[in-house]
Order: sequence, then structure tokens, then C-alpha cells
Amino acid sequence: MSLIPSFFGGRRNNTFDLWDPFQDFPFTGGALSVPGETASFASTRIDWKETPEAHVFKADLPGVKKEEVKVEVEEGRILQISGDRSVEKEEKNDKWHRVERSSGKFMRRFRLPENVKVDEVKAAMENGVLTVTVPKAEVQKPDVKAIDISG
Repeated sequence: MSLIPSFFGGRRNNTFDLWDPFQDFPFTGGALSVPGETASFASTRIDWKETPEAHVFKADLPGVKKEEVKVEVEEGRILQISGDRSVEKEEKNDKWHRVERSSGKFMRRFRLPENVKVDEVKAAMENGVLTVTVPKAEVQKPDVKAIDISG
């Protein structure tokens, strides 16, 4: 087993791979090797920024088609971004030297603040970057009533 994660069931055979001293530990796959879906969860990087008008989420999803991505808002204002990166077809005569790209299912969830319009969420995919925009609700200013002072 190598210290270099293999997400494809060890298709590589490289003399420079290192011995894994944790390979016999009770958790799956060695110290740094993360099996299937967990690897994809960990590798889906998402930025979340807040502007005066909206909350904007950006996810790098290279090689993933928009049909393979799902954006949902669940009860309790939970934004969920999920999908499936398909595995590259393996030919019998192929000799892999390194496998670093992950495949499989991915999912990230974010609890949205109370000041959002969950009915107006928009998502767009361009050049492998998913952008989800969640507009903010206008902040209700409290009514202030002036009280006349007698006397």
C-alpha cells in the first residue's frame, strides 16, 4: 500500500510508491487512502462569500456535466450540492503511472442564514465552475414611533 491515495482500487504499480505503516490498522484503506465516496466528499472544494445582495457559492467541478450535478434547498434552509463524477473507462492494455483524479459521488451541505430567499436560488455552470446564488431578503427595519413628551 502506498502513502499516495488511490481512489481506483490500486491500478498503479510504481516503484516510487512508499510503504504504508498504517496498512494493518482497523480503518479502511491505510492512513491516507480514502475509499470511493469519502474521497470525493473531501475533494469537492466550495467557496462561500457574502455580498450585500446575496450569498454566493462557487464549486470547482472540472469534467462534470451540469446534468450530473444537483442543487437543492431542503427544509430548514439547508443548501445541498451533490453529483457524480463518472469513472474513466479502463482498457486492459493501459498501464497507469499515477491516478490522482477522484471519481464517484460527492455532496456538500450548508445551513443558510435566516435572511435568504430560498425560492429565488439560481445556479449556473461555466467552464467547470458551479456558481449558486442565494439572494438575501431585505432586512425589515423596525418601526420607530416617536413619543411626545408632555410637561
